[in-house]
Amino acid sequence: MSKQRPVTSGIPWGSVLGPAPFNIFVSDVDSGIKCTLSKFANDTKLCGAVDTLEGRDAIQRDLDRLERWTRANCMKCNKAKCKVLHMGRGNPKHDYRLGEEWIESSPEEKDLGILIDEKLNMSWQRALAAQKANHVLGCITGSVTSRLREVILPLCSALVRPHLEYCVQLWGAQYKTDMELLERVQGRPQIRSEGWRTSPVKTS
Repeated sequence: MSKQRPVTSGIPWGSVLGPAPFNIFVSDVDSGIKCTLSKFANDTKLCGAVDTLEGRDAIQRDLDRLERWTRANCMKCNKAKCKVLHMGRGNPKHDYRLGEEWIESSPEEKDLGILIDEKLNMSWQRALAAQKANHVLGCITGSVTSRLREVILPLCSALVRPHLEYCVQLWGAQYKTDMELLERVQGRPQIRSEGWRTSPVKTS
């Protein structure tokens, strides 16, 4: 056990009480913000419609407010992680800055483990889910010699299936090619022989 030390600033990372004081500390970050501001722990997202110049200016004004808030509260935004995701047809793709630095635009971003692109096309997310599931399945077959149902089935259910089901309500397969991609994971001999399937991506 480590010795006790006084915490004179910040919040202990990973502690049970950590999120509570942090949420209290950032509770007023959206004060005066006109656009939609979403907060999840230490991730913040600012969204707004840019079909008019006023919409673009509103987003920039809110970014300026966020920058002033961080300076007033002796905090810093990790500007290397700040990205602009332009969405929608005919998006003018305006440039925005945070403080004195321009924010880089990105065609796709991962949000809470879900890969979202500027067209809200979830094919990349489905490919990523299938890749992760195949990787874990390969690790199972490479490290477990037994092929008994009572051994393989719990491992697949606990380690492979979550990758195919995580937030599937958002990115569930709609196109035939995406369904076939996920079905191939379920159709691999290690799984097919055990009669294991995952319900969210069934095609029938």
